[in-house]
Amino acid sequence: MKKVSIITVNFNQPQMTEALLSSIAAVNTYPNIEIIVVDNGSLVNPVPGWEAQYPHVKFIRSNDNLGFAGGNNLGIRAATGDYFFLVNNDTEFTPELVSLLTGTLDQDTGIGIVSPKIHYFDQPGIIQYAGFTHMNYFTIRNNCIGQHEQDNGQYDQSSGPTGFAHGAAMMLPREVVKKAGAMAENFFLYYEEMDWCEMIKRAGYSIWVNTNALIYHKESVSVGKNSKLKEYFMNRNRILFSRRNAGLFQQLVFLIYFTAVVVPRNILSYIRSKQRGFTSVLLRAVWWNMTHAVDSDELGFDLKSK
Repeated sequence: MKKVSIITVNFNQPQMTEALLSSIAAVNTYPNIEIIVVDNGSLVNPVPGWEAQYPHVKFIRSNDNLGFAGGNNLGIRAATGDYFFLVNNDTEFTPELVSLLTGTLDQDTGIGIVSPKIHYFDQPGIIQYAGFTHMNYFTIRNNCIGQHEQDNGQYDQSSGPTGFAHGAAMMLPREVVKKAGAMAENFFLYYEEMDWCEMIKRAGYSIWVNTNALIYHKESVSVGKNSKLKEYFMNRNRILFSRRNAGLFQQLVFLIYFTAVVVPRNILSYIRSKQRGFTSVLLRAVWWNMTHAVDSDELGFDLKSK
């Protein structure tokens, strides 16, 4: 039986992380696991108290906020499992979740990464994710399959290849990370899991969803729905994703589309909704891509201003 390293990242949300740990302890039926929690530079260090409360969990403290990719990569480096199961700390497990996902990876070594079906935690029975469509590289847009639909089992027979895994819950073998590489940390927040899927595809693997496995997700807990931080990184990283993964002609078309359509549309939206300061955040996101290389580690955003 393969060993699974369950990895999650905490940032200023100790109660949320504790709820996840309780969920795993209460319902998980897969016996061969280790749990790793990375504290990503929280203002108050919860690790000393956690180490006494959860002696079976491995805790890692980073003094800096390394972002989604950096925090997970730190956990991966400490993991001893054959499979890595990266989960948001705002998720809750179902009993057969780990067993079903390991079963998917066990059946075919060509599968590089797999995500379960995701339900909204606060809306029982409502789907958040049952797979992704493939990316349109001229617009850098795709669709989340099943999102906001009532789950009547309509996707339960559709396990198989999909466009992208979902960053809230994704399992992959150690060997895939060795071959494809770790997540690109300069994304910091948003698009890093999609970029990682592209890296995994280029390494010769397929991306899967197992719609019989289920996890619950407490959406938009760590970042406000209309925060400047989210607006900056969503726009900055959308362009960065294109630069890293699209062909030259696709990049050109996307940049024309983004400049002529997305930027004016977003600015009008900010004005209508009285979101002060969002226009400068958007323009800063564009400027970052004009002045930085695709592998630049400079974020271009003051995290304290979120």
